[in-house]
Amino acid sequence: MKNISRLLATVCCSSILLLPGCIEETIPTNTATSEQLGSSAKATEALLWGMPAFLNKHDAMGRDAHYDWGYGSLMHIRDVQTGDMAIAYSGYDQYSYWERNSYMGEGYIFAQFMWTYFWKFVQTSNNLIGAVNEETASELQLGYLGVGHAFRALAYLDLARSYEFLPNDKFTTNSAGKDITNLTVPIVTETTTEEEARNNPRVSRQQMFDFILADLDKAEQYIGKMQRPSKTLPDLVAVYGLKARLYMWVEDYANAKSYARKAIDQGRYTPVTASEWLNPTTGFNDLNCNAWIWGAKTQKEDDVVQTGIVNWTSWASNEAVYGYSAAGPMSMVSASMYDRISDDDFRKLSWKAPAGSALDGQNIYLDEWWGTQLPTYASLKFRPNEGEMEDYNVGSSSAYPLMRIEEMYFIEAEAAAHLSPLEGKQLVEDFMKTYRYDSYVCNVSRTEDVVDEIVFQKRVELWGEGQAFFDIKRLNMPVIRKYENSNFREDAQFNTTSRPAWMNYCIVRGEKNNNEALVDYENPDPSDCYK
Repeated sequence: MKNISRLLATVCCSSILLLPGCIEETIPTNTATSEQLGSSAKATEALLWGMPAFLNKHDAMGRDAHYDWGYGSLMHIRDVQTGDMAIAYSGYDQYSYWERNSYMGEGYIFAQFMWTYFWKFVQTSNNLIGAVNEETASELQLGYLGVGHAFRALAYLDLARSYEFLPNDKFTTNSAGKDITNLTVPIVTETTTEEEARNNPRVSRQQMFDFILADLDKAEQYIGKMQRPSKTLPDLVAVYGLKARLYMWVEDYANAKSYARKAIDQGRYTPVTASEWLNPTTGFNDLNCNAWIWGAKTQKEDDVVQTGIVNWTSWASNEAVYGYSAAGPMSMVSASMYDRISDDDFRKLSWKAPAGSALDGQNIYLDEWWGTQLPTYASLKFRPNEGEMEDYNVGSSSAYPLMRIEEMYFIEAEAAAHLSPLEGKQLVEDFMKTYRYDSYVCNVSRTEDVVDEIVFQKRVELWGEGQAFFDIKRLNMPVIRKYENSNFREDAQFNTTSRPAWMNYCIVRGEKNNNEALVDYENPDPSDCYK
C-alpha cells in the first residue's frame, strides 16, 4: 500500500487520464516533469480538472472495496460515526465496521482506505501547485493555482480535524504514554522530498492552522483570475467558507463569524426552498441549485457510475432500487433526532414519517409502492438523478454538495453565540423564521444551550453531508445511540460521555514503518472500546 514517501517518489500524472476525450494530448508519455506540465496550458488544465475528478475516484486502494469510491464515501463514514444517521441492519452493509467501531486500528484496511484516499487527494493538489510558477504563469494559470490551493486546503482541513488527537472518555494519552493532544498529521507539499517524508512528524494544531491559512490566502489572491465553468471547482465564496470552517476549528469565533458573513454577503447564493428541498426528481442532486457553493458531480462515463453500485447514489439514495441501500443498508435519521424536529419544519419530510404520526402520508415518494417498503425514518433527502430509480446510468450520474450557503448562516450564528448568546439566539431565529418555518423560537438563553440548539439545527440542515462529525468532535459532544425505541442496529447501540474515541482516526502502520517521526506518536486504537 502506498504511503506518503512512495507517493512522492514518482511524479503522478494520473489526473490527466481521468478526463478521456476532454483534453488534447500534449505530452507524449504518461509521466512528465513539473516544468513540462507548467509550460503547457492544456496540461495545467488537465491537472486542474484532475482535482474534481478525484472527488469521485474509484478504487483508490486497488482492492476493489465497495466503500472505495471517493470523497463522498468519507462523508458517509463520518455520518455513520455520529448519532444522527442510523443504518438498517443488513449483510450488505459495507460500512458496518465504522458503525460498530470495529477494526479501526492502524493495521486494518478500513483505516488504510481513509489514509490512502486523503493523501492521494493531497498529491493531486500538489501536482497542480507544483506545476505553476507564480512568476511566469499567465493570469489563467494563476487562477488554476488558486483553485489548487483551495482543494489542498479542503483536504488538509479534513485531515487535520479527523486525525487530530483530542482527549475523550477512553483515552487521554496514547499507548506510549505520550500526551499527543492537538497533534494532527505530517505536512507534505509540492516541494517535500522522499527523504523529508521519511522523517516527517505530526504537526500541532497551530502549525497546521498556519499552513492551511496560507493556502487559503493564496486561493483568495488568485482564484478570481479565472471564471469557473462549473461548481465542481471552488470560487471565492468557497474560499471564504473554508476560512470560516478553519477559524471555527481553532475557536477563533470572531474571524469565523466574519468570514461566514463575507460568504453570505457576496449575494450569489440563497438557501434551498421547501419546493427545491422536497422535489422528488432534483432534491439534493442538482449541482446548479442556487444554495450550493461547491459540489461534486459524476457523469455516465465515470467508473463509479459504471460499477452500478459503488457510487454516491447507490449508498445515499434509498429510492435507487439498483443500489446498495435498496438491498438493505438504508440510511435513516436517528429516531431521537427526528422526534426533536418540529412538525412545522419542512425538513422533517426528508425522512419517512412513523405510521399514525402528524406527518404520516405527507412524504413525497418517487414510487408509492416503494415508499411502503422503506423503514420508518428512512431518508428521502438524496434523490437519484432525474428521479430515475432503475437505470444507474441516469440515476447515478448525479451530484452531491460539498458546501452550501446554509452552513455559513449556522457558522455565523454559532460563532456569535460563543461571543454573545443573545446575538447567536437572534441569528438562528432570523434564519429559521425566514428560510425554514416562521413559528420557530429558540427557547434557551445560556451560552452552552444556545450553541447546542444552533448546532442541532445545523445537523438537521446538513444531515448526510458529512459535517456533523466535525462539530461533535470540536465541541466534545457525546454520541447517544442507545435509548428507548432506538433505530440503530443493536451492535452499534452504545453511548459515549464525551466526544467518541473513534473520532481520533488512526494513522496506518505502513506509514509509521516508513516515517520514523511517527513512532510512539500514534493515536490509540479505539476499536471495540465501547460495549
